Amino acid sequence: MIALVTGATAGIGKATAEMLAEKNYDLIITGRRLERLEELKSKLETKFSVKVKILNFDIRKRSEVEKHLSELSKNWKQIDLLINNAGLASGLDLIHEGNIDDWEKMIDTNIKGLLYVSRFVMPLMVQQKKGHIINIGSIAGKEVYMKGNIYCATKHAVDALTKAMRMELVPFGVVVTQIAPGMIETEFSIVRLGDEQKAKNVYKGFEPLTAKDIADTVEFVISRPKNVNINDIIIMPAAQANSYITNREEN
Repeated sequence: MIALVTGATAGIGKATAEMLAEKNYDLIITGRRLERLEELKSKLETKFSVKVKILNFDIRKRSEVEKHLSELSKNWKQIDLLINNAGLASGLDLIHEGNIDDWEKMIDTNIKGLLYVSRFVMPLMVQQKKGHIINIGSIAGKEVYMKGNIYCATKHAVDALTKAMRMELVPFGVVVTQIAPGMIETEFSIVRLGDEQKAKNVYKGFEPLTAKDIADTVEFVISRPKNVNINDIIIMPAAQANSYITNREEN
């Protein structure tokens, strides 16, 4: 079995790659930080005796995505599982004060990057008449919250694309799942806010989800019997009711 995991250098992508290697998947891991990809490759090959292929590119750049994926050998193109994980939030502004560079970064990563990779992998799955695509969405794709505007819009797009993929790929034996997490402590808030201390405050007073929680959810999804597909999962910290109500302990 071969799995392709985008954004594997940290957080959900890394944890998921580790889980899949433990389950004896050979892996194609992608990301922008080559050193981290090399470290992960070495760790997984040594610990689990699986094969790991590194693809070092920026998912926002269509030419890079197409170049690296098209250069895969015939054997590596037999992809059974695609984890569309790469994504980010940038900035936290009111929409009329938004930074357009932030907008473009989110749109290019969360929507266009997902589409670039999927457009290459989906025909391979259609041809082999089997495959599973898991899109990592967000509670932001189910609800809109203050100052989340464009990020929420991109994750709503992921929600819609997941439904479209499921409808249009089901005749070819390809199943599609979305996993939509709530507040999860990874590099997400550091990237969004550009400040480690501010990022820590996001999760102050409650226990957020971890990357492993999402990897465990992926494991559950892919381990169902063949007649079962999990269409959509919203997974939240126990202390979080929705995108803006969280029970925090006072310090």
